[in-house]
Amino acid sequence: MAGSGEVARHWRYADLPGVDLLRARYVRKTFVRHTHENFVIAAIADGVEVFHHGGADQHAGAGALALVNPDTPHTGRAGVPEGWRYGALYPSPEVVAEIAAETTSIRGTPAFVAPVVDDPRTVALVHRVLRAADEGDALAADTLLRVAVTRLLRVNGGTLPRREVRTAGAVAAARARALLEERMAAPPTLDALARDLGTSPFALLRAFRDAYGMPPHTWLTDARVKRARRLLDGGAAPAEAATAVGFVDQPHLNRHFSRIVGVPPGAYRRERKNVQDSI
Repeated sequence: MAGSGEVARHWRYADLPGVDLLRARYVRKTFVRHTHENFVIAAIADGVEVFHHGGADQHAGAGALALVNPDTPHTGRAGVPEGWRYGALYPSPEVVAEIAAETTSIRGTPAFVAPVVDDPRTVALVHRVLRAADEGDALAADTLLRVAVTRLLRVNGGTLPRREVRTAGAVAAARARALLEERMAAPPTLDALARDLGTSPFALLRAFRDAYGMPPHTWLTDARVKRARRLLDGGAAPAEAATAVGFVDQPHLNRHFSRIVGVPPGAYRRERKNVQDSI
């Protein structure tokens, strides 16, 4: 991906299973509200990234890390005119849990506590992981990943609190989410969804926002992109993935995919294919 000084690569390294990798420079890029199934460990090399997280704008400058737990809504944009340059690791919850169990005293589901940590040493470690993956140095990449995650968990780690569904609104939101997941390619209107669940549209909207941090239509777009990623991982063409998840056409997938993942689906798929061809 290139244009207007922006460049990004989103890839996987076969010898780091369960971890996505990103290296990018963005200037005018805006990430819409979305979530990740994996952790986000973004190491800012220069410039400033601003991301809305936990009800407030967070600022991460050079030498800082932007940290996001799985399934946590957030956005992203430049905080200065020149944008920001960074490298990011996206380790799965299973990878982080394994590291936490071996190297920390955290018990339960591990999580990051603060969304921004100033730690130039760990920023350097993240970039060294990416460089080792680029160079095909599996031992270094794996070792440095574990050192970086351990360091972050020790200085900024905690236990993810369990969210118990108790209220009628929370139950309705969970049922709405399940229905949207099931009917992703042809979703109902908010009114029809509310009627199916025996509630009102605005009551469902409020409950869904409270439960998942975004309204149903935003959540659906995010879920469609996640499913499209899995299809692309499996070798599907972008046009096939777009139709399968309910986008009108491939340009719609391209637009939403780029605003959530950071690269177009075609570039994303090419990197996945390169990994599969090298195995």
